This record gives sequence, structure tokens and C-alpha cells, in this order.
Amino acid sequence: MMRKLANIVLLLAAVSLCYGLQVSKPHYGDLIGPIPARGDLGDTVVGRSFELRAEKVEFARNLKVDRFGDSKVLTTGGIWAVVTVEFAARAQSTTVAVASWRGATGLTYDQTERLSFADGLLPVAIDPGLPKKVRLIFELRADEVSDATLLVSEKLMSALDSQAEISLGPVAIGPDGLPPGTVGMLDMAEPI
Repeated sequence: MMRKLANIVLLLAAVSLCYGLQVSKPHYGDLIGPIPARGDLGDTVVGRSFELRAEKVEFARNLKVDRFGDSKVLTTGGIWAVVTVEFAARAQSTTVAVASWRGATGLTYDQTERLSFADGLLPVAIDPGLPKKVRLIFELRADEVSDATLLVSEKLMSALDSQAEISLGPVAIGPDGLPPGTVGMLDMAEPI
């Protein structure tokens, strides 16, 4: 009887140990995922092949864009977030192609493709010694602006490569449900 009880206890201990190892080990995606280079709004974040500094974030209800000499107003069900960033290549020419906005809830919004015809957007080719300013434009829900993180990398699948993660900080939401300073119309033809 004692031997049976000892075997049961040993079996339960082995099962507990195996379960503990299973839930505590890193997932495969975490092992080969991007390597974060973290900073805050206004900081220079240094990655493997590029560095960037997010200068400002603007919010708008509508965007005014020029396309082939024709003005167009783009609307959205949420709000537009426009982040002005400056990129610089480190040792060799490179292209930065991917930007995402991760809200406080964990939802991720990729840069909008509705402005793919406009200049000054990703993808952008950068050369050492020649920094470039670009705009990163996102359509998102108004409740996703506070405590957001800007994610920027060279390519969509940035496994084992650096990814800039810029904390954009807290943003108060006004009584109208919008961040303060949200403009009705933001003209994208204005210089960066």
C-alpha cells in the first residue's frame, strides 16, 4: 500500500513538473521575434540598421490630400493619428517599410494604405548621413490613443531583427470622446 501511494505521489510530482515547464517556457514566436529597441516620444531610438525619433503626434477627424492636382478629403469612422518621425540610416543604406500603432488594449493598427499615392510615407529609403522626415498615418478608434506604442521595423517579418517600440504616453480624452487638440481637417500638403 505504501509503495502504491509513493508511486502516485511521484507521478503527480512528475505531471506537475511537466506542466510547469510547459507553461513557463517561452513560445517559439518569442524566441525568434523582433528585438525591441525602446524609447519615448522625442527620444532617438537606435536599431540595428536605422535610428528614428518620433517628433510629434497629431489627431484629426479628416485629412485633406492632393492627388494629381485634385484635392480630396478622407474621412474615417474613428480618428486619424499622424506621427511625424525622422529616420537616419546607421552604417549602410536601408529601407524602412512597416509601422503599426498598438493601443493600450493590445489592438494593433497598421499604417493606412488609403494614402499609398502620397509622398513622405513608408516605405522610405534612407542613406547614412541623410536623415529623412516622414509621416506615419493611422486610422484608429479614439479610445486607442492613450498609452499607445508606435512599432517600426524594416520589414513585415522582422524575426531576429530590431523593431523600434516608441511609447507615446498618456493622452487625455475630452468630453467629446476625442483627444485634446484634435483638428477637424489636417492638410497633408503642408510641409513636414
